[in-house]
Amino acid sequence: MGVNMTRTASGETPMPPKRKGRSIRTPLDGVIVAVARRFGGSRAKDLERFLKFAIVGTIGAIVDFGTLNLLIHTILPPVDAAGNPLGLLIPIGEGFLFENVGIATTVAFVAAVLSNFVWNRLWTYPDSRSRSMRRQLVQFGIVSVVGWLARLVWIKWSYLKFAGLVTLASTGVAATTPDPAAVNIGANIAQLIAVFVVMIWNFFANRYWTYNDVDRGHHSH
Repeated sequence: MGVNMTRTASGETPMPPKRKGRSIRTPLDGVIVAVARRFGGSRAKDLERFLKFAIVGTIGAIVDFGTLNLLIHTILPPVDAAGNPLGLLIPIGEGFLFENVGIATTVAFVAAVLSNFVWNRLWTYPDSRSRSMRRQLVQFGIVSVVGWLARLVWIKWSYLKFAGLVTLASTGVAATTPDPAAVNIGANIAQLIAVFVVMIWNFFANRYWTYNDVDRGHHSH
C-alpha cells in the first residue's frame, strides 16, 4: 500500500520498505538515550548512536588487546632474546619480514571487527535493514580494512620507538635493542593510540556509508 512505499518520481519503481531485523537491548539503553536527549539537541539520535558505537568499540578494544597480548605472550613473541624482530619471512625481493607483532595485531583486528559488526548491527543500528547483512558486512569490512592498513603501518613504524622510550624512562639509558618486556609495552602503547584514532574513522565512515539508510530522529524505540 501507499503508506509503506517511498514517494518517487512518476514512472520509477518505489523503494521497498526497510526490513525489521533482530535487535538487542541492554541495561545501558535508558541511560544512553537520556544523555543523548539532554546533550544532543537536534542530533540526539546520532549522539545516541555514537555513544553506543563507542561502547561497542570499547568491547572491541578488549577483544583486540586481549587477543594481541595472548598471542605476543605465547606463540607470537615480537622479538627474540637478543631483541631481534621475529616473524614470517616472505620471499619478496630479498625477503620481507612480516613481523610477529604485525601478525598478532592482524588476528586481533579480525576478532575485534567481527565483534564490532555483530554489536553494531544488533544494537547501534538495528533500524538499518534496507541492505542485507552480507552487504553491510562487506562495507563494514572495507572500512575496517582501511583502518587496519593505517594501523598496521603505524604500529610497525612506532612500536620499537615506544619500546625505546619505555626503556629510557625505566633505566635512564637509551637502548638500541630494547628487552622483550619493553617491546611488549611498546606494542600496547602503539595499539592504544591506533585503536582510538581508527575508532573515530570507523564511526564516521560507517555512519555515512554502511548505515546511511538510518534516520536522524530524536527518539529511540
